[in-house]
Amino acid sequence: MKITLDVPPNLESQLGDIAARLNVSVSELAEAAVRDLISHPDEDFERMVARVLEKNRELYRRLA
Repeated sequence: MKITLDVPPNLESQLGDIAARLNVSVSELAEAAVRDLISHPDEDFERMVARVLEKNRELYRRLA
């Protein structure tokens, strides 16, 4: 899967600096960040997902 991100110039510069410091490409840095997020999901995010799924349960059932 390919994902395209629009990154503001100030973040682009910071990402480039961090990637250079770690001797990896910006793409590798982004992939590592996504892997880290997936392997360590935030509890607040998990609660939000559960709340949204519960709130829309009937809609999802109708769409299935």
